Amino acid sequence: MREFEHFPNLVTMFFTRAREQGDAPFLWAKRGGEWTSISWTQAAQQVASLAASLKALGLEPGDRVMLVSENRPEWCLADLGIMAAGCVTVPTYTTNTERDHQHIIEDSGASAIIVSTPKLAQTVMPAAIRATRTHHLIGIEELRVGQSTGVAIHSWEALVSAPADVGACEVQAESFRREDLACLIYTSGTGGSPRGVRQHHGAILCNVEGCVEVISEDFGWEEEVFLSFLPLSHAYEHTGGQFLPIGLGGQIYYAEGLEKLASNIEETRPTIMVVVPRLFEVLRARILKQIEKQGKVPQALLRRALALGAKDLAGGIPVWDLPMNALINHTLRPKIQQRFGGRLKAMVSGGAPLNPDIGVFFHAMGLTMLQGYGQTESAPVISCNRPKAGLKMDTVGPPLKGVEVRIADDGEILVRGELVMHGYWRNEAETARAIQDGWLHTGDIGEIDPQGRIRITDRKKDIIVNDKGENVSPQKIEGMLTLQPEIFQAMVSGDKRPHLVGLIVPDPEWAIEWAQANDEHYDMKTLCDLPAFRSAIMAAVDRVNAHVATTEKVRKITLTPDGFTIDNEMLTPSLKIRRHVIRAHYGERLDALYGG
Repeated sequence: MREFEHFPNLVTMFFTRAREQGDAPFLWAKRGGEWTSISWTQAAQQVASLAASLKALGLEPGDRVMLVSENRPEWCLADLGIMAAGCVTVPTYTTNTERDHQHIIEDSGASAIIVSTPKLAQTVMPAAIRATRTHHLIGIEELRVGQSTGVAIHSWEALVSAPADVGACEVQAESFRREDLACLIYTSGTGGSPRGVRQHHGAILCNVEGCVEVISEDFGWEEEVFLSFLPLSHAYEHTGGQFLPIGLGGQIYYAEGLEKLASNIEETRPTIMVVVPRLFEVLRARILKQIEKQGKVPQALLRRALALGAKDLAGGIPVWDLPMNALINHTLRPKIQQRFGGRLKAMVSGGAPLNPDIGVFFHAMGLTMLQGYGQTESAPVISCNRPKAGLKMDTVGPPLKGVEVRIADDGEILVRGELVMHGYWRNEAETARAIQDGWLHTGDIGEIDPQGRIRITDRKKDIIVNDKGENVSPQKIEGMLTLQPEIFQAMVSGDKRPHLVGLIVPDPEWAIEWAQANDEHYDMKTLCDLPAFRSAIMAAVDRVNAHVATTEKVRKITLTPDGFTIDNEMLTPSLKIRRHVIRAHYGERLDALYGG
């Protein structure tokens, strides 16, 4: 069995694999309807050229470079080139608003920005111009600027084709240490403004080594193929969808988008997929719809397959069910597996909690589903299900190699090891709260079963994690909502969901004025049922939506005339809302907002 080497940094890992793989394909993208690849040798040359070009522009070791791009080969090359220059990558979401970009640029002190398209540059450019430290903007695609803006514009093509010695770049990279900062990944905190998580080279390498061990021991380390779909600005995809494939010497295909994902899977035939629960839900829904159209026999086989899958996970398939299991192995399962390319070893779910029913479904289809657990502050993977430990869908598996986990007296999951961040960027107070005596306080409540597998039972901190694995601070949104004259109190919800919804208590004084202006009798309960009144409240919500990121927008609301009070236990004595109490009372109404 092949052992994963000990690398001093991520750049050295890449150059080592590039030397081993040579002219073999590495990064794939669809151009003009055809999949085209960049070889490992070509990638190494472009990385070395970009590193040399960044240095020539005056960037120095430790300088931050912001990266704004959709998933594409250039994302990976830019990330590696930045690190090869001794600089620090600052990935950002393509959905960020101008204000989001402004905060990250100023907070990180980014010296340069790499942006992929003119459309994305429209949001980035105003923030870059206002920034005090940003001097360079590099366009992967051509950026047309009518006049000088104070920020120098550079062509990606010119920078990655500049003369450079790959060998010299590799030798220079060997001086980078595992303790050195590799990237700043911004994540939402309870206070509102995103905080930069300081991920060092060793943290990501620790993750890669742990994941490689699982693949090697439980599935076999072979020629691995990945399909990259999740945003690379998310720590989960950054590690699992980029650096893990590099560590394995694998190939990376970049999906064309959600609408073409199913066909991309069949075309690229991945061996490992790193996905969030929402995607599994979409794929499951499509499979169920297709089987429903095929008639009663396939539907009956599906029901039996699901029952057998549940039994298998619970302890094994009874002897008397083996003939039916064999029949399903020759009929239903091969058809489903073919839709995933036919050579899929494992689908890894992370970024947000997985509904156990989803895991049972794919297991029943003969597709191995592994649920991982972690957070950006841990690079991000802490643990992962694996066959060796016994698959159990209500757990997130045992800790990875090199990771210590213990349960605090209050039930909180604590983590220690090289994977733990070096703190939040320029935020000592938050760092001190998150890391105590070397232990990362995850904010999650859990337990460890007799097999060493972690089970998450609750969340200690008020952070919403949507179905794409993106963090949203509810307090920030609620604070902005209650600043509107129409809104007295608010609670937003959206854990494991595609978007946020809100429970709104209208402001009584504003409601009286609205009733008078609209010739309506003032009765809060009656008003809450009026479509025109709800529309007026929604207009206030939309004003807030105009100033927040896409993931923070409240898409639907429900109104209640009854305020949150200390007496009804929906407020603490310090006037903080008690989410679990409100949720218990209004949960069905909030859930109903996702229907239709």
